Amino acid sequence: MNDSIFMRQAIDQAHNAWALGEVPVGALVVREGVVIATGFNQPIGTHDPTAHAEIMALRAAATILGNYRLPGCELFVTLEPCAMCAGAMLHARLARVVFGAADPKTGACGSVVDLFAQGQLNHHTSAAGGVLADDCSAMLKDFFAERRALAQRATIATASDRGADAIHGTGGTA
Repeated sequence: MNDSIFMRQAIDQAHNAWALGEVPVGALVVREGVVIATGFNQPIGTHDPTAHAEIMALRAAATILGNYRLPGCELFVTLEPCAMCAGAMLHARLARVVFGAADPKTGACGSVVDLFAQGQLNHHTSAAGGVLADDCSAMLKDFFAERRALAQRATIATASDRGADAIHGTGGTA
């Protein structure tokens, strides 16, 4: 199925985020079966709270197509979009959004709220979740496990350094 093929490409984009120390979320915009833009999480490195994978892919697609509206386009993302990203997708007039892992803390496609189900809105984008959900979830779990392990090692190293300073009398003020 094409959804799985495109989600694997979104997972590849998520690895780019991980390599930069960002939460590994990847996205891509597809039009008529062709990937036209990609994106991955970059809020930390860009100092931009809006630099989510979906927003980065939407910005690139809009630039490539020369239009802020993206009718007929689909967005594939490894994690259920948040309210900000879901709102941007609705404004872009996407035909469809496909996500991998559900996000029980901030998901806006049904986990916490469902912006795509709001009948009062003037545009309706269909949303489907669970495509390669296990792979997408595992990547996020592995990333956060790695972060916790690194933080724990740093805490142990700092405590060890303090202990050595105390033993050698080098921990005082200069």
